[in-house]
Amino acid sequence: MIVSPLRTARFPVPLEQDATPGADAVPAARRLVVAILEEWGVPLAGETWQEVELCTSELIANALLHTGERCTVTVRRLAGRVRVEVADRRADLPTRERDEESTGGRGLLLVDSLTHAWGWHPVGGGKVVWFERLEAAEAPCPTHGWGTARSLNALCGA
Repeated sequence: MIVSPLRTARFPVPLEQDATPGADAVPAARRLVVAILEEWGVPLAGETWQEVELCTSELIANALLHTGERCTVTVRRLAGRVRVEVADRRADLPTRERDEESTGGRGLLLVDSLTHAWGWHPVGGGKVVWFERLEAAEAPCPTHGWGTARSLNALCGA
């Protein structure tokens, strides 16, 4: 497991040195991102985990599809949020708009709707596409520090 005291983890996709980028690389990388966030103890609400998985899959699949080469995934835990970055060696800009009759090309629209922020920036001859999700807000427990509660309903057993 990749654990960093700086709350940053980076790995290549596909994970094996001699592997050719393909559809099977995406689920393995997605599972590793989730495992890293779980290892770090990131508090995410139930559906947020699935949204992080979906957005991670979209960014990795786009990088592999459009370059035909490996990409690098970086996971960061920043003040109250997590950030997933996917770097590739193609300088083409990501686009969200597609022809309405096209059967593909809507992945970044999903990323846009499921994340708190997303974007891209150039790096060397390529780019990094990223998204961020806020961690679940835990309120201080009214028991004066003896734990945390997500809501008053949780304290009442409702």
